[in-house]
Amino acid sequence: MKTNDLSLFLMQFLQVERFSDYCPNGLQVEGKPEIKKIVTGVTASYALLQAAHAENADAILVHHGYFWRGESQAITSIKKRRIQFLLQHDINLFAYHLPLDAHSDIGNNVMLAKQLGLTITSWLSIDKNMPNMLAIVELNQSIPLHNIVKNVNLKLNRIAQVIGDLNQPIKKIAICTGAAQGFIEQAALAGADCYISGEISEQTVHVAREMGLSYIAAGHHATERYGIQALGEFLAHQFDLNHTFIDCDNPA
Repeated sequence: MKTNDLSLFLMQFLQVERFSDYCPNGLQVEGKPEIKKIVTGVTASYALLQAAHAENADAILVHHGYFWRGESQAITSIKKRRIQFLLQHDINLFAYHLPLDAHSDIGNNVMLAKQLGLTITSWLSIDKNMPNMLAIVELNQSIPLHNIVKNVNLKLNRIAQVIGDLNQPIKKIAICTGAAQGFIEQAALAGADCYISGEISEQTVHVAREMGLSYIAAGHHATERYGIQALGEFLAHQFDLNHTFIDCDNPA
């Protein structure tokens, strides 16, 4: 597949233009003009680049790429090392952040819900720049928080941090992966009894307690492994590409 054709397809498929993001979405570093083998991973770390090269990848697709808003524009230190490696080996780097979080078929939120055996019943937008960012799950009957926590720990192979009464009955769950702890008030206002995300901040604890909402922080990396993997599998099937997902483990 031509690199430019894949770039155009993903721009349309992920509806990139709908989002005002913290980084550029799409082809971030150009490599070979023809793609046969893709590697997917959560973050474009040097370890992932090396592993992708060992797999003879023509392209790497990640959720966390480069050139974040507010960071230095100078290509020095680890940024120089990473980009130099990609250019030396002629490997394309594609990155999709918010568009991958929110996609209703293969996005991080929907794929995390599937991993946990939950069915999304509705979506909530944070604002016009973040459409369909919170996934809402309404259960058929209430179950205690400790059962939900046990399932999260088992399915994600993590020990989640939990704020709330483990015996609290949970009927409505909000989900947003990664560093979305700041959306906890929106989750509470949407009527959720429990909010599942990746990270936890000091203020998140107080908001959860004061709003009567249980909070599960299951790990930024752990909650965002599934969308990019699903995207790679979809592309492999759609365009007869060779795909490998590489999980460079991260406890955060």
